[in-house]
Amino acid sequence: MQSLAMIENWPVPTAAAAVVRADGRVSGSHGPASHRFPLASVTKPLAAYAVLVAYEEGAVELDEPAGPEGSTVRHLLSHTSGLAYDEDRVTAPPGTRRLYSNAGFEAIGEHVAKVTDIPFGEYLRQAVLEPLGMVSTTLDGSPARDGVSTVDDLVRFAAELQAPRLLDPRTVLDAMTVDRPGLSGILPGYGHQKPNDWGLGFEIRDSKSPHWTGGSSSPRTFGHFGQSGTFLWVDPDAGAACVALTDRDFGPWAVEAWPPFTDAVLAELRS
Repeated sequence: MQSLAMIENWPVPTAAAAVVRADGRVSGSHGPASHRFPLASVTKPLAAYAVLVAYEEGAVELDEPAGPEGSTVRHLLSHTSGLAYDEDRVTAPPGTRRLYSNAGFEAIGEHVAKVTDIPFGEYLRQAVLEPLGMVSTTLDGSPARDGVSTVDDLVRFAAELQAPRLLDPRTVLDAMTVDRPGLSGILPGYGHQKPNDWGLGFEIRDSKSPHWTGGSSSPRTFGHFGQSGTFLWVDPDAGAACVALTDRDFGPWAVEAWPPFTDAVLAELRS
């Protein structure tokens, strides 16, 4: 795909990107696809998928208590637990606001580790990484931000999101459906969004503006971006997903570069 070559113009030391179709076919790849990049918050979708495996295995229930008083597993995954951004402090009653929270994902990691008696990083490896052949992906630290991976590995994950093998497709559909519609909140890097829609571990584009995906991205697009200059989106209407990893922190360069890149990828897919 010629559009992927646009990453060569990004002001970053190293970048790699790829597009994978809903049938698992890789439409194109550009850059060092086997280079390991810190994922930052692109770790969260991987962690959420492991939690959903734990749910299907019967280790957890989505509506069981977890995190602060009154919060559940579902609250933690959808950023509605009331926990602050980066500290174990409650700032709102559960279910009332969309407060993006690293602390919430750390709480869910601790919860799964406790009920399974397996460290969360190891549970992620056994539940998701190993079955998908993601041999270059590791999580040593916070399930909110400490993953390290490659484009090659995340292409495997993006293919799984589009045609699930590890989970019942109905579970994946639930995760990609807006949880508690209508809640507003801050989308990090893009300001206040009303509504600020999320599923279970995945941000849902809907009508957000500004946004890190493209102007032509469908409202059903879901995924995540990371402060390390990384993103993964799946556009069900386009029947494709895109992964881009860099080694420069998110900033104005990404706000400027990512949407036209996504629009170019989608235009090439349509043609």
